[in-house]
Amino acid sequence: KCSFWHFRFDAHADMRMAALMDVLRADSGLKRVYLIGQDYSFGQAVLREARKQLAAQRPDVAIVGDELHAVGRVKDFAPYAVKIKSSGAQAVITGNWGNDLTLLVKAAREVGYTGSFYTFYGNALGAPAAIGDAGIGKVVAVAEWMPNVPGAQSEAFYQSFRVRFPKPQDDYVHLRMQLMVEALAQSIEAAGSVDTTAIARQMEKAHVQLAGRSGRMRAADHQFQQPLVVGLMEKQGTPGVTFDVEGSGYGFRVVKDIPAAQTQQPHSCQMQRF
Repeated sequence: KCSFWHFRFDAHADMRMAALMDVLRADSGLKRVYLIGQDYSFGQAVLREARKQLAAQRPDVAIVGDELHAVGRVKDFAPYAVKIKSSGAQAVITGNWGNDLTLLVKAAREVGYTGSFYTFYGNALGAPAAIGDAGIGKVVAVAEWMPNVPGAQSEAFYQSFRVRFPKPQDDYVHLRMQLMVEALAQSIEAAGSVDTTAIARQMEKAHVQLAGRSGRMRAADHQFQQPLVVGLMEKQGTPGVTFDVEGSGYGFRVVKDIPAAQTQQPHSCQMQRF
């Protein structure tokens, strides 16, 4: 389903999973993975796509666990962690966020699990601080941008943000949001009015650049096409980790920068246009 009035600037679940698979695929020693997610539409979509992409790209990898849990209601992830460890999984793939992510990773470390976590949201919203040392070299995250993306323009953008908002609790910046505002402003100017239909027609053609990154709206389904990066959690100050996240002392070293041409996914949108 798609709507002419909806424009998505975040990468959807299939795009994010494909980016994680770019890294996972190269790990030839990985043979066993565990899938765990929150039991609602997004969590289900993440695991569904994980199964699909593993089968296509790493058919040699066995899925040794595949389960969903209630969203935000599990206070003790120890039983899940024990199952993950006993399964022999070398990595966990999850779309979990918030406490459902931090408690999962911490519980896994507490039971002695030493595998990796391939996550969608391990890089923000309090996750690095809550996970702590348990995530060093183990938690992988995907995003459209991270503060440690190499390049003078990216660094200047982030430093400028931190000058304006120096408090750790204000360290919440996602480039997709900045690009969204830029695209809206560009579209209003191009439309020459605030008529919603005129603006939407211009948004379909939006092409914006900021902080050394760029993105373009795909008119067919209104999905923003942009590069994606995959990062590995490390302590601030280690090579490639100039900046930490939210004053936590932990940041993400970029291990893969995937151009927009490679992050695109097929669509089935049949949009009613105006």
